[in-house]
Amino acid sequence: MSPLEFCGGIFGISILAGALGALLGLGGGIIVVPALTLLFGLDIRFAIGASIISVIATSSGAAAAYVRDHMTNMRAAMFLELGTTVGAITGAYLAGVIGGRWLFIVFGLVMGYSAIVMLRNRHQNAQTVPPDLWADKLNLHGEYFDEAEHQLVKYKVTRTPIGLGLMWIAGIVSGLLGIGSGALKVPAMDLAMRLPMKVSSATSNFMIGVTAAASAGVYFARGDIDPFVAAPVAAGVLLGATAASKLLPKLHNQTVRIAFVLVLLWVSGEMLLKGVRLG
Repeated sequence: MSPLEFCGGIFGISILAGALGALLGLGGGIIVVPALTLLFGLDIRFAIGASIISVIATSSGAAAAYVRDHMTNMRAAMFLELGTTVGAITGAYLAGVIGGRWLFIVFGLVMGYSAIVMLRNRHQNAQTVPPDLWADKLNLHGEYFDEAEHQLVKYKVTRTPIGLGLMWIAGIVSGLLGIGSGALKVPAMDLAMRLPMKVSSATSNFMIGVTAAASAGVYFARGDIDPFVAAPVAAGVLLGATAASKLLPKLHNQTVRIAFVLVLLWVSGEMLLKGVRLG
């Protein structure tokens, strides 16, 4: 494969990754890392380094549109970033001491667990939530206009301390695997804190860029970011994320949830298989 074909292939995959990342709040890394390692045979450490850059691009491409449409819960995002930023720095350092095989296995297990939990709770009523003192004091509750339902949706946030703890774990996973940790942030906000699915996705898109930026410096210093790979990844992801951000407001919450679960299950299986083969 020539260098031009290599860059072109990565650019094309990255457009798809950016679109899915923006729609589902996952960050482009959930597609970029498997694609670079499984399809292009790239070492997982360089794939994760490029993915960190792609996550920042996804956030930049989609977050502005979601904030404009009032789908992003800004107050909740800024509060929860306290946990994810600390976790991201921790995870970035751990990535330098954990073997490549175990990175694949951890990646696969995290994705599979998230998919099962999301599918099992797909009929959960998001309107019935227990009161939460933290959410009341910090005014984390919100509302947005749902274009698919043609109505104003008001929601209340709950279990804020649990959500903050889960965000710390999500930050570690982000720094460790370079995926933006949306696979944990979205379920944490949707299932634990009871934000609507589309709000969880939009808020995750806003947060993942900050989380990724917190760990990017560690990857740069370690030499795990190759500009030859990271440049086409960032360009493709930014293009896909910008285009997909116009679609999310028009989708139903259950459609977004099902798409989220299907992507997670596929990626989980591929990465677990890769980790077992390296054993």
